[in-house]
Amino acid sequence: MSEQKYIDREKSWLAFNARVLQEAADNSVPLLDRLRFLGIFSNNLDEFFRVRFAAIRRLSLSGKTGSKILGGISAQQLVKDITEIVIEHQTESLLILKGIENELESENIFIINENEISVEQEIFLKDFFIQKLSPELVTIILNDLAEFPLLRDNIGYLAIKLVMKKDAEVRYAIIEIPKTMNRFVVLPSSSEKQYVILIDDVIRHNLMSIFNIFDYESVSAHMIKISRDAQLDIDSDLSKSMLEKISTSVKDRRIGEPVRFIYDQLIEKDTLEFFLDKMKIVSTDSIIPGGRYHNRRDYMDFPNLGRYDLLYKTNVPLPIPGLSLEGSILEKISEKDYLLNAPYQSFSYLTKFLREAALDPKVSTIKITLYRLAKNSQIISSLINAAKNGKKVTVQIELQARFDEASNISYAEQMQTEGIHLIFGIKGLKVHSKICVIERNENGKTKRYGFISTGNFNESTAKVYTDVTLFTSHQQILKDISKIFEFFDINYRLHRYKHLIVSPHYTRSRFYKLIDREISHAKAGRKTYIKLKMNSLSDFGMIDKLYEASNAGVKIQLEVRGVCSLIPGVKGMSANIEAISIVDNYLEHSRIYIFGNAGQTEVYISSADFMTRNLDGRVEVTCPIYDQEIKNELIENFDLGWKGNVKARYHSAKMDNKYRESNGEPIFRAQIETYKYYQKKVDLLDENF
Repeated sequence: MSEQKYIDREKSWLAFNARVLQEAADNSVPLLDRLRFLGIFSNNLDEFFRVRFAAIRRLSLSGKTGSKILGGISAQQLVKDITEIVIEHQTESLLILKGIENELESENIFIINENEISVEQEIFLKDFFIQKLSPELVTIILNDLAEFPLLRDNIGYLAIKLVMKKDAEVRYAIIEIPKTMNRFVVLPSSSEKQYVILIDDVIRHNLMSIFNIFDYESVSAHMIKISRDAQLDIDSDLSKSMLEKISTSVKDRRIGEPVRFIYDQLIEKDTLEFFLDKMKIVSTDSIIPGGRYHNRRDYMDFPNLGRYDLLYKTNVPLPIPGLSLEGSILEKISEKDYLLNAPYQSFSYLTKFLREAALDPKVSTIKITLYRLAKNSQIISSLINAAKNGKKVTVQIELQARFDEASNISYAEQMQTEGIHLIFGIKGLKVHSKICVIERNENGKTKRYGFISTGNFNESTAKVYTDVTLFTSHQQILKDISKIFEFFDINYRLHRYKHLIVSPHYTRSRFYKLIDREISHAKAGRKTYIKLKMNSLSDFGMIDKLYEASNAGVKIQLEVRGVCSLIPGVKGMSANIEAISIVDNYLEHSRIYIFGNAGQTEVYISSADFMTRNLDGRVEVTCPIYDQEIKNELIENFDLGWKGNVKARYHSAKMDNKYRESNGEPIFRAQIETYKYYQKKVDLLDENF
């Protein structure tokens, strides 16, 4: 048996981000989408350092090894290992970017710098700088300041070195690259060639104009960026509202401890030392040399230049057979359950549900949980509309949704103004469940309608995240949802749920029982299996239970998009477990749990991954699927993913992201085949009418 029982969570996450980088390197991916993947890779890394690396760093500085919770490795060693892996990934990403730029040039798209500007472009950029860019710039001369300014988290800065003519005196400055503007400027061209320049280089081109009051001999500019610990420290002052506490904590995040410092490796040594010294960056922090440009997450917003031939074809979201966006959704749901699988099917069904509930005179109450919302949320508009129509609207909004705190605070204030009853969660628990229930007066009785989802109620992410949502009028399931809202209001009372599996009280024990049942079937010689699709699998207890099932002969298939601390395929430990990850155009986000149960298959959808925080430290909801047609649909969805042999990689102890090979089988790209699956359902419906 292998001595290694688990894969370190942080290293497994870095392996996931390496899969994103693989997409950026993949020649079969359209060129402009490869740039997008490079941006996603960078954005992921920023969040990783602000959250996970920051937590490991805090542990390492505490003097504790943390090896028990880290699966055997010390925090101090892990900090070193992470830094080495990230430097390797950063180096690879720069090579990939260079290759993409070369290929773009073959398509007549040129990303130029300040030394490659034509006369025509010079005229355009002079006006652009004066009229648009210059007013947005924050430039600070550093030498004479009593206190070094606080550099903002994950903002790009140009570190400026000015060598004066008099006595060769050196002055340092910083210029903040504005986030209020798109980083990429499309330049005019009189030919078929298209030119793009980064704002960074527009600033470099205008350094003489910016520093014209100084009599300098030379000026240089190199990019730097700092990532800070994003942990929120919540004030314990009882006189303050939760809204005030989170708002203050978000503001305090800007002064969090530095956890990563990235710099242009061509920067002069004395300039680098000046900034490290003034910013109190020490060797225990992650100091990473990089290229000329940082904040490559901005490549997610690279202009399309009208070149749709260099982008993935956009699939039009499909209708749900039998459910019309023009008729009454509540009327249809009263007859049977429906499943929405976004982005393959239109997210508009969910907003239509809320808009209809907001206007329906028979609807008296709406209760919903909100975690991450779109920038201009139709969900919020519908809820405010409902309140204006006299409905009693209750919203549990999670103010501690990582990096969405400020947005959620703003929405909370809007809803509060409109008289919506807000619940700000439970002390010590994030509310991550995705649930909604409405009450409607029908023939003198109250009837409930609602939906339960694996993903956020967010129109923007619904275009790229795969998530399933169950629309139902199953009164017992919806009664359980009402109990969850009672728990939000009075959380010292522990409720029993007849149908839903709810964290933090029941999820772990219930899933253990479901796995134990499969073990019993296997030992009795009955045919059984487990199929699990999730974002992350890192809880050691759950992994041990899956190992136990494997050793009992249960066949287990895992589709885990991100972190997978379980090691599959090890004789005597996990021989009956296979695990893959699919990284493709859409982000695989749905959680679907299937238990063979000796022919009496049970299917669940959930907001919870198999992570300790989801099982024990959050309010999560797992919902059973009772409609046989929807059960079959979810099983077929899982199997479509499992058949993938194009974008599927194996999870393994080596974390080498080896692609699953077709082995003579036809090429099968799971996301494309899933869209075809739903297209066929629509076509069959059309044929019947």
